[in-house]
Amino acid sequence: MKLANKRILVVGMARSGVAAAQLLLENGATPVLSDRKREDAFGGELDVLRGTVCEFRLGEDPVRLLSEADGLVISPGVPIDAPVVLAAKEKGIPMVGELELAWSLLQGEVMAISGTNGKTTTTTLLGKIFENAGRVTHVAGNIGYPLSAVAMKSKKDDVVVVEVSSFQLESVKTFHPRVAALLNITEDHLNRHGTMAQYIRLKQRLFENQTERDYAVLNMDDPVLFKMAGKLKSQVAFFSRTQPVENGAFVDGGKIVWQWNGARRAICDADQILIPGPHNLENALAATAMACFMGVPAPVIRHTLQSFSGVEHRIEKVRVFQGVTYINDSKGTNVDSTIKAVQSMKAPTVLLLGGYDKHTDFMPLCREIIASGRIDDVVVMGETARQIREQLEEAGYDRITQAYSLRDAVDKARALAVSGGNVLLSPACASFDMFRDYEHRGAVFKEIVNALC
Repeated sequence: MKLANKRILVVGMARSGVAAAQLLLENGATPVLSDRKREDAFGGELDVLRGTVCEFRLGEDPVRLLSEADGLVISPGVPIDAPVVLAAKEKGIPMVGELELAWSLLQGEVMAISGTNGKTTTTTLLGKIFENAGRVTHVAGNIGYPLSAVAMKSKKDDVVVVEVSSFQLESVKTFHPRVAALLNITEDHLNRHGTMAQYIRLKQRLFENQTERDYAVLNMDDPVLFKMAGKLKSQVAFFSRTQPVENGAFVDGGKIVWQWNGARRAICDADQILIPGPHNLENALAATAMACFMGVPAPVIRHTLQSFSGVEHRIEKVRVFQGVTYINDSKGTNVDSTIKAVQSMKAPTVLLLGGYDKHTDFMPLCREIIASGRIDDVVVMGETARQIREQLEEAGYDRITQAYSLRDAVDKARALAVSGGNVLLSPACASFDMFRDYEHRGAVFKEIVNALC
């Protein structure tokens, strides 16, 4: 897409849209800003664009704005079948997503990570590995820092570690990471993608433009990903926490091992990884494989695995109050993620569930709640409260309390929790019915917990 002296319609003015507009400005374009929200609903979020040549057309129909546009950039929140996208296609107006726009203009070696769960932890961990290796490193993408912001400052010798969502993969065209990892695939975002088959197809697009000179890292323990390996053009390495692999990262004799084309090296003891849980062992294996492909020395990887403490909002200990540990897992936005959080609990736990409806089947989580033996009570809230309650009762679990806000949920969990136990916020749902995003939800939870007295 040509940018200089062009009017480019930017649809969706969250963080990605703002960063895309800044990148367009830097490359000589005139961004036309569009969002369903009106300008007065944004507060100071758009202040960085004021006083520039940006045109503010917020609250207007973006389809009508296409008549004045030379190109279209969409944020991840805009579906590929949105009316403005379909209209642009009909009119022959070039369209790209924010990720694709950034990719076309950034410099550096790109590592990309996707999957239903574990993306943020693995992306952050891999970024730390490269930082500890002395490389100039940018961590961006779906992690909360748009790739467009990196494109404005990256250099050819930099490393760019990108978290990529299925929303972003809908609109990729030339995106081509040197090394890409797909961690797992379980049911999520079916309210947008419709079917699991389509969700899987979108995730596979992560590797679409790779060649035989590139590398793909896949979870051997995920049957969908194991089958996917044969469809890829790139060189494939597996990771597994349950079995040895011929080429890839695995656990052998209690040690994390990297093996490629017959060469083998031990990285560190698996129980020395600081972040807890079997899911984090998988994240560590994936990051190890990606780092090894890029020539990072084993001692650097070892040090990072032994010192990395995790990310905010993911099984994050907030506070111990009156003998009860409050844990923030607001990033648990789907069933599989919450299952992993439940499996990490070692004491009697009150679980806070519910939020925005993504057309999810909660029954696998209900079964895990019963099987774990650790969930003493469940507090439900949000749009999905009724559905979760019904499925819990169908599974044979009846220790369920209704809450009408997050504060109410914390208050009720406080009354139910026992000394030495936990209160775990891991909603298994998105937050859009009550909060801006999972970060906002997690921050509010921490504020409420830290204010308990």
